[in-house]
Amino acid sequence: MADDNSILKLFGFELKRAKSSSENDKDKKLEKLRSVVAPVDDDGAGYITASGSHYGQYIDMDGGQAKDNHQLVMKYRGVATHPEVDAAIEDIVNESIVGSELESPVTLNLDKIEDKEATDKIKELMQEEFMNICSMLKFNDLGHDIFRSFYVDGRIYFHLVADEKNLKLGIQEIRPIDSSKIRKVKEVKYKKDPSTDAKIVEKVSEFYIFQDRAGANSGVRLSPDSISYVTSGLLDPSKKQVVSYLHKALKPINQLRMLEDSLVIYRLARAPERRIFYIDVGNMPRNKSEAYMKDIMSRYRNKLVYDANTGNLKDDRKHMSMLEDFWLPRREGGRGTEITTLPGGENLGQIDDIVYFQKRMYRSLNVPLSRLEQESQFSLGRSTEINRDEVKFQKFIDRLRKRFSMLFTGILKKQLLLKGIITEQDWESWKNNIQVDYQRDNHFTELKNAEILQNRMNTLDQVSQYVGEYFSREWVMKNVMMMNDDDINELKQQVEGENAVEDEDEE
Repeated sequence: MADDNSILKLFGFELKRAKSSSENDKDKKLEKLRSVVAPVDDDGAGYITASGSHYGQYIDMDGGQAKDNHQLVMKYRGVATHPEVDAAIEDIVNESIVGSELESPVTLNLDKIEDKEATDKIKELMQEEFMNICSMLKFNDLGHDIFRSFYVDGRIYFHLVADEKNLKLGIQEIRPIDSSKIRKVKEVKYKKDPSTDAKIVEKVSEFYIFQDRAGANSGVRLSPDSISYVTSGLLDPSKKQVVSYLHKALKPINQLRMLEDSLVIYRLARAPERRIFYIDVGNMPRNKSEAYMKDIMSRYRNKLVYDANTGNLKDDRKHMSMLEDFWLPRREGGRGTEITTLPGGENLGQIDDIVYFQKRMYRSLNVPLSRLEQESQFSLGRSTEINRDEVKFQKFIDRLRKRFSMLFTGILKKQLLLKGIITEQDWESWKNNIQVDYQRDNHFTELKNAEILQNRMNTLDQVSQYVGEYFSREWVMKNVMMMNDDDINELKQQVEGENAVEDEDEE
């Protein structure tokens, strides 16, 4: 049996991290800290106890969480095919990833990095590697599909392929992995405390299990450095399973489906008017009366069926459906043969319950009702018409973007470390200042800014007559025009420069 390191080298690469003296001191400090509880993250990784063989771990995984993970992802993908859900998802994805023929959907922002060690050359190399990553992901073309998979599945995985013999070349290819076939696992090793006999956490190692087929008794162990992934950050109540953003909408969607199906069945059964035929059979015996009834039914019943495959009409009288007329015998002494009409269902146009569950489903998806109701219109040109739901929706989109950015930063970190552009210490000090900017709808932004500027100018016209008496110019610039000190100083310099040029021209 091979050890852990050999397994990792076979199915992925490892980043060799040279520990500094401070990190060594940190490790020694952690060794002194004892706990019986393993660390918990928001990645939904399952914990297993170290066993004697690697395949024993796979068997443990198959018995529970790995199989549930596959079923859960399949359930999310099935729900996403619902027309109303698909419309909501498309609205979210289109708002998050804005494509353009001239500009990339995402860009790397390094303006907040003010460290002297981050020279212009290093920043240029970081920008170049970020563009290479976007190219390997084909994000300009497949950005919409990648983000949609992340939103629907609640997780997305990529395999970073590199030359293990020459890791300095960096990542050569980025291959997507079906999220239903892979799972992150944390192996916990315990040791007994001699004084209390309690199990103390000694070591926690992370790796990934890839199973090409759900429920298989074997799998492939992948190195954590060769996998880049991002999850929704949402967990089930047990904190053991990652769930999608669609998870809270499962119940409303299922209720809406059942209600729609029942409505269709009710309308098919109750919409048409049916007749009731009372046939006078006199004193006929039971057998003769039944034969007489069948003869009358076959004689007067019209059962023409349209064949969509051939385009022909054919007589199909041997089958009786629930929508046909009723034929009832009537003995001697009755009112003879009679035909009455059974009225169809009333109030078939009332669908208030359907509308209620539709709105409930929309709310569970965090999408404003105005975006999904055809009768309501939303004007892009009036900032005053942007309601509170739109503001909440934009904040939700920003949270999604920020979460999804972890995919780019994770791949970028490994690429920079492999090529030796930066060190581990540099990344730890810069990572909070590295941002991924997303392209926004320029037309909407332009109209919104124009409307905001117009409102400020109208307010300025009303306040200008009181400047010098009740308000100062600086107060108006800060509270009406919403300028900061830097904007005010820059504006003053520009105005003074323009006035100086005008004076020279007059002379």
